[in-house]
Amino acid sequence: MARQVAVITGASGGIGADVARVMAKAGHDLALVARSEAPMQALADEITADGRPRPLVLALDLGVAGAASKLQAALGEAQAEVQILVNNAGFGLLGEVAKLDQAEQLAIIDLNVRALTEMTLTFLPQITRLKGRILNVASIAAFMPGPGMAVYYASKAYVLSFSQSLGEELRGSGVSVSALCPGPVLTGFQARAKQANSRLLDVYKPVPSLSVAQQGYDGLMRGSRVIVPGWMNKLTVWSVAFTPKSLLLRVTGRLQATRRTSV
Repeated sequence: MARQVAVITGASGGIGADVARVMAKAGHDLALVARSEAPMQALADEITADGRPRPLVLALDLGVAGAASKLQAALGEAQAEVQILVNNAGFGLLGEVAKLDQAEQLAIIDLNVRALTEMTLTFLPQITRLKGRILNVASIAAFMPGPGMAVYYASKAYVLSFSQSLGEELRGSGVSVSALCPGPVLTGFQARAKQANSRLLDVYKPVPSLSVAQQGYDGLMRGSRVIVPGWMNKLTVWSVAFTPKSLLLRVTGRLQATRRTSV
């Protein structure tokens, strides 16, 4: 029989690595996917040392078109089928659209939107046959516009909408689709986004990624459509529906602005 695995993208660190730890502890066989191989090999060593099966480690840049097909071929060679798909890979950039690099902004769409969709479409037949699950990592950013991180916020709105729509289409098939929507998390995301000095982090204190990973996994296994970890994030999502868009735009823009530095 083929090896049935949970594929986790962006597994070289942060939420992805912690989802791998949580799922390995729960007894899942894993396939780790990211650009950087060394951190994933170290994570595989850690999981193996804990008495679990060694995960498959597959170094791929999912931002490149056709990466999902390459991953499918590699899994086929390893005689592995995808039962659970965790689309976690993604990034954002802090700054105004007109001032940020065009190629970098398009790369956000390539990874956060196109790659996630390509991965889902490629492996959905296997997941459906195995009555598996899909966890797409979105953000509380998905619920609102985001001046100061406009492309990132828009990409996560897509992830949430796509996840909810796909989940409804698959209702009754035995497959569940969940969207994990955390607030700021203690990962390397802030460094890549150049967000470390953002006022947003004064209001939303980053939480440990392991806690987010555990809540995401628990919600996935319950079949929850949307998973929002933390009371502050839940309150934010609830309040957005009652906040005028004009006010929401101004508040979000100010939160994304960098703190003033003393001279």
